Amino acid sequence: MVSSRLTPYYFLAPAILATAAIVLYPVASTLWMSFHDFVLFRPHDVPFTGLRNYQRLLADEAFWISLWNSFVWVGLAVGLQFALGMAAALILNESFAFRSFARALVVVPWALPSVIIGLMFTWVYDYNLGLLNDMLLRLGFIKSPVAWLADPDIALYAVIVALVWQGFPFFAVIILAGLQAIPGDLHEAAEIDGATRLQRFRHVVWPGLKGVILTALLLRTIWVANSLDVILVMTGGGPGYATHTLPLYAFLRAYSGMEFGYGSALAVVLTLFLISVAAFYVRRTMREAFR
Repeated sequence: MVSSRLTPYYFLAPAILATAAIVLYPVASTLWMSFHDFVLFRPHDVPFTGLRNYQRLLADEAFWISLWNSFVWVGLAVGLQFALGMAAALILNESFAFRSFARALVVVPWALPSVIIGLMFTWVYDYNLGLLNDMLLRLGFIKSPVAWLADPDIALYAVIVALVWQGFPFFAVIILAGLQAIPGDLHEAAEIDGATRLQRFRHVVWPGLKGVILTALLLRTIWVANSLDVILVMTGGGPGYATHTLPLYAFLRAYSGMEFGYGSALAVVLTLFLISVAAFYVRRTMREAFR
């Protein structure tokens, strides 16, 4: 009897051990380093510093700038990606010529590597040869070229535009799949009842998409909050700290500054923020599973 009770755990043990080695060990290692003065060029001298790294970041101006930039980065990027993705999905759900080609085309930005996206938009924003300055000058919207990536007031927003272009297909594909899962009978019934297009969206489409949209927003929020590759390619975090976000600042402190202890403390703070988002997602998923 006892052995039969333990049989499921025997089968689960390899998966649990593999997960612990891949997930838990790096997390525990990062947490351990955050309480030590771990500097890469003296790996055998790692004194325990307690909460000193965390006290240091509270007095670090770059940390607070990076934290604020992270909120702007996630809020604007995810919000604009969702708005564009919703619009694209509603258009692609209609019948028109070359719809299959349009559906394939909209996925292209999502398929491109982040490095390519960064290099491409760096050229678009180039002060002397950039496509954007050339177009705005020809149209008369500006009188002289704009330093899109060198101006601290607009550099972060310029990088966000690049990330929005790369990420909106994620929402478009997810929402389009949700739209096609809504039974056609509901649309026909709403039309027979004389509902307008806006009323059909409010009473038929939105209730059918609400669960899909919430899940997509939560997942994309976590991904965007962790992303740093586009910023790294386009600005490297500059000018100054203008495009620093928390993951980028943690990366730069650890790999450029060689301060793995302080970089780990920054990563732990970021993880705590993301855990609160992930907890909301897990809670919602479990609630749906037990309905």
